[in-house]
Amino acid sequence: MLNTLISDTVTQTPTEISTAYLHFYSTSYFSRISFHTSAPASSKQDFYQVLGVPRTATQKEIKKAYYQMAKKYHPDTNKDDPQAKEKFAQLAEAYEVLSDEVKRKQYDTYGTAGFDAGQAGRGQHYWSGHASNVDPEELFRKIFGEFSGGRGFGDFGAIFDQPQEYIMELTFTQAAKGVNKEMSVNIETACQRCDGKGHEPGTKVQHCHNCNGSGMETVNTGPFVMRSTCRRCGGKGTVISTPCNSCRGTGQTKQKKTVMVPVPAGVEDGQTVRMPVGKKEIFITFKVQKSPIFRRDGADIHSDLYVSVAQAILGGTARTQGLYETLNLSIPTGIQTDQRIRLSGKGIARVSGYGFGDHYIHVKIKIPKNLTDRQRALLMSYAEDETDIEGTVNGVTATTTGTQRSEAGQRKHDNKAELNQQVGFFSKLRKLFSSS
Repeated sequence: MLNTLISDTVTQTPTEISTAYLHFYSTSYFSRISFHTSAPASSKQDFYQVLGVPRTATQKEIKKAYYQMAKKYHPDTNKDDPQAKEKFAQLAEAYEVLSDEVKRKQYDTYGTAGFDAGQAGRGQHYWSGHASNVDPEELFRKIFGEFSGGRGFGDFGAIFDQPQEYIMELTFTQAAKGVNKEMSVNIETACQRCDGKGHEPGTKVQHCHNCNGSGMETVNTGPFVMRSTCRRCGGKGTVISTPCNSCRGTGQTKQKKTVMVPVPAGVEDGQTVRMPVGKKEIFITFKVQKSPIFRRDGADIHSDLYVSVAQAILGGTARTQGLYETLNLSIPTGIQTDQRIRLSGKGIARVSGYGFGDHYIHVKIKIPKNLTDRQRALLMSYAEDETDIEGTVNGVTATTTGTQRSEAGQRKHDNKAELNQQVGFFSKLRKLFSSS
């Protein structure tokens, strides 16, 4: 293209040729610059999006976000996810930039496409394709040390240990009242062979030469100089030369133990509690069986009480089963079906508060299926006197003026009246002859 330009300018003056050449060079150069920087813009994710924080986030919020995300995507907890390692490295790169005020300001000015995290602070503002100098693992250990309250990295591996979960079956009464119940668990505890020391009985540990017995080592990671737990001895300052044959130097073995679980009163079905066992913790999820008597609604319980027709009409007393004792109830006169009797404080203990719930007793009227002749006659007599019924009663028909016997009912009534008259006549004769 330049040759064509020169050949077309043979008749031009030297000044015009120079001007044309500079125009071509500058246009070609800047077009290459824009081509060079456009590729990373589409492939580089925004650092704020990587950490999931707004652009106005404080340093404290950025650090907390990095810590939580790094725990989530740490390769040790995502061994089956091939992308976790890449995501973990992206988090470290994003935090390296946004945690430094100078780098963050430079990044906010030039953006993802024009910022090189590895060259920050050196006057190079264009992306050069170099990876960040920070070691993701060392950075995470450093931040973990800060969030662990200065305890060091002795517990570093513990944050990736998945706590063991167990299911415990409970009856309704056990869950409501609370109970101490035994349960067998498989838990890692101190090795019985080496007493938790990790080395074979009769052998000794050696001085760690990597950290000179201090348990800490200095790591240079580009612009950072960090002190972290010694990677060789794990912060102990000593190295086991002859590991225990039983635990292989860990000092812990999985053992079956029987533990007593104090089940608090009021636990619900599906509720999970955390319980320490030795130096570990286990999660226990309760599975509560249904009760044939009680129904639960939070801290309240409900049950049914069946009373007879006479008890419902005339009132009286009844016995029913409570959660803690047998209850003697007073049945008010004229109680209706599904009417509730509330017993305050007779329910379940509130786990997250104070006091107890209530016991609600739902009254059900028990209707007899079979009647004696006397009971039927009494009910017929009662039905004859009813004036507020709607519809009919077998043997009795309701009218606007009260009740009127049906034909069959009237025949029975007439026969009964005739019999009563005959009995009265013979009684008078008996008295007459006895007096003479």
